[in-house]
Amino acid sequence: MAGHIQDRWYKTEPGPDGKPRRVKTERHGAGSRYRARYIGPDGAEKSMAFPDRQKRQAEQWLANIEADMSRGQYIDPQAARVTFRQFAERWLESQTTDLNTRSSVEAQVRRHAIPYLGIRPMDSFQPSHIREWLSELEKVIPASSYRRVIFGNVSSIFMAAMEDRLRTTNPCRSRAVTPPGRAPGRVRPWTADRVSAVRAGLPARYRAMVDAAGACGLRQGEVFGLPIDEIRSDTGWLHVGYQVKDIGGRVVFAPPKRGKVRDVPLPERVADIFAAHLEVFPPEEVTLPWLTPDGPLVTKQLLFSREQGGPVRRSDFNTYAWKPALVSAGVIPPPEKWARFQASREDGMHALRHFYASVLLDAGESVKALSGYLGHTDPGFTLRVYTHLMPSSDGRTRRAVDALYDSLGWAAASRSHGPETAQE
Repeated sequence: MAGHIQDRWYKTEPGPDGKPRRVKTERHGAGSRYRARYIGPDGAEKSMAFPDRQKRQAEQWLANIEADMSRGQYIDPQAARVTFRQFAERWLESQTTDLNTRSSVEAQVRRHAIPYLGIRPMDSFQPSHIREWLSELEKVIPASSYRRVIFGNVSSIFMAAMEDRLRTTNPCRSRAVTPPGRAPGRVRPWTADRVSAVRAGLPARYRAMVDAAGACGLRQGEVFGLPIDEIRSDTGWLHVGYQVKDIGGRVVFAPPKRGKVRDVPLPERVADIFAAHLEVFPPEEVTLPWLTPDGPLVTKQLLFSREQGGPVRRSDFNTYAWKPALVSAGVIPPPEKWARFQASREDGMHALRHFYASVLLDAGESVKALSGYLGHTDPGFTLRVYTHLMPSSDGRTRRAVDALYDSLGWAAASRSHGPETAQE
């Protein structure tokens, strides 16, 4: 057995005759009687107290500790009492991903996980606790794809706890826990009428954003960070080299997602729209730090800016411009008095990129070219996302097979004598 059991109510000392005898200690009758002690894998002494008449339980506890050590499944009883909040905060501080990703993950964990799970010790979690949390999460976040992202972060926290020997299992990986569903498998692009209606619902100074995203495929941050010197109307190209990002409540300039600087075709009509926009809303000179809030300052003249000056912030734009435009276009219902707008992640500004992709594919543009215009790293990803938006592909298949039947005379035979004759 690992360690030993100390009886704190009695001690052994030599008697008058020199023989050992048991005598009461000063602690007799007070507090827990037995103290199970052992040396942990880290070389430090560990212990657990047990009350009177529970010596057998103390021995069984030590036996279990020894068995866990031999199997490599030992968990420090004291360390495991760390709460989810305490461990999650340490986990967040140790993340080494880019600053924007860390900021997003931290917001998700602090807003949607810690308030529900924070006070519970890490070693006490059961699958039922995760199921209850997911049920509460569904009430405040309708989008299953977003819940799945948050669930993945919480699962990563428990995996880290396992590696730190605070747990032996991950309750999020239990068969009794059903993760939130993935995002819908197929993108459903907006119609031109919907794009037009949303555009009309935006404030005048933001309407040309729809053209930058829906006719050039820019992401929202790339639209916000579009400098006028990157709009090359004379050559018919638009250079995408900047975006405005919100990091921990502060906005910065940064390169496009995954550093995919690119050039996209600039349609003549869109160039005209940008020119007309600049006549009414002159470009705003904006100075922001580069990449991080303490990065070097960069100054650009931006195509889009706020009415009071400065760069457009994602949260403000979505709340005060985009969501009202969705309501005016009938995409989402108007909110109740003093209530928030309905969550509708699939109808965010990213929907305009899907519209852009659908227009190009319907016109016969290649997936490889579209992938480059969208700033995707892998054309295969573009194909997986948008392959169902190539409506002419099934038509080409039908025409190819029909042409084969016509060339062999099978189609005429089938019409004259039925399918049996055609098979012969």
